[in-house]
Amino acid sequence: MATEKKLYTLADVAVHNNANDCWLVIDGQAYDVTRFLEEHPGGDEVLLSATGKDATDDFEDVGHSSSARAMMKDYYVGDVDRTSFPSKPTYTPAKQAAYNPDKSSEFLIKILQFLVPLAILGLAVAVRFLTKNTNVSD
Repeated sequence: MATEKKLYTLADVAVHNNANDCWLVIDGQAYDVTRFLEEHPGGDEVLLSATGKDATDDFEDVGHSSSARAMMKDYYVGDVDRTSFPSKPTYTPAKQAAYNPDKSSEFLIKILQFLVPLAILGLAVAVRFLTKNTNVSD
């Protein structure tokens, strides 16, 4: 950690928002977590989704261990000017798959998952019935 503290704005930190350059703001401090993305137990998507905003609540909600908190000093790059934070946080909806109004392919797959095993069972019973040796009584 450098002896001289660097002061950033939230906008300065927000430009570091991709897998090649990822910074987070936690408790008013900026952290460059780029080299930690692949090691993060929750996956890199979790960290990438927390860029460009104050991620303190996200960090605290997970309940990180004391060893995780100790690791933070390795990624510290400077402080963030709290006056640069928006007075009212903006809502960013979670990224999700696009709505698929045509569910026919999903329906077809579900039907096939039911019918194929049923057809195999019916075929096995038919083969057993047709190849059954009749026992003739003496």
